[in-house]
Amino acid sequence: MLLAIDAGNTNVVFALFDGRAMKGRWRIATDPRRTGDQYAVWLLQLLQIQGFSREAINRIIISTVVPRALHNLEMLAQNYFGIEPLIAGQAEADYGIDIDVDEPRSLGADRAVNAVAAHAKYAGDLIVIDFGTATTFDVVDFNGAYKGGIIAPGINLSLDALVGNTAKLPRIAIEVPKGTSVIGRNTEDQMLIGVFWGYVAMMEGLIARIRAEIGRPAKIIATGGLAVLFNEATDIFDAVDADLTLEGLAILAERADK
Repeated sequence: MLLAIDAGNTNVVFALFDGRAMKGRWRIATDPRRTGDQYAVWLLQLLQIQGFSREAINRIIISTVVPRALHNLEMLAQNYFGIEPLIAGQAEADYGIDIDVDEPRSLGADRAVNAVAAHAKYAGDLIVIDFGTATTFDVVDFNGAYKGGIIAPGINLSLDALVGNTAKLPRIAIEVPKGTSVIGRNTEDQMLIGVFWGYVAMMEGLIARIRAEIGRPAKIIATGGLAVLFNEATDIFDAVDADLTLEGLAILAERADK
């Protein structure tokens, strides 16, 4: 079985695959100081609780946008599973796609892996939106080449900035506003309308501009933790694929075995 590890800015997600079928998924807050031993105490207990043996894992692949976290995840793989892990984008786990931008090496591993998975699963030109700590828009052409994209502050970052830089505004939860009015009658409603519908308008506006620039029809693939929430408020997505990054890691590991 394959253990796929996706280390993002907010969470590290571990997923267990049998071929392309995901059998389990667990997440822990990202902390570059967390040692391989600490990861092992947490992960091995979860594997045991769900009936998976350590010995069943014979491959590990890691993708990270937090360079300081990589060493400790490698120590986890080597010391507790006896496996030299694949690193997404390196050696046998090279992305295998044309990264057609000015500085290809600057592309985050998560975005490249998303491009690999999206092209493998969906036909034609694609715009992949990943709702994470930042919200990224990535353009993948019909040949699977990565053509560039956009990085925008994630909606929680936007809310943190609003609350953190004002004296009286309260902390609110991100959710779909109740009702259809965009004229708030109290402070909390006004904040939620501004943050949520403002974000939807930004997203729809950017997608319209990207589509016009591509000049061909393009499918919109949404992934990341808040994709499902935004799907309730707009009909712009062609697919919501919560596990796109993890599936991309499984694809890279599968290719490396050939």
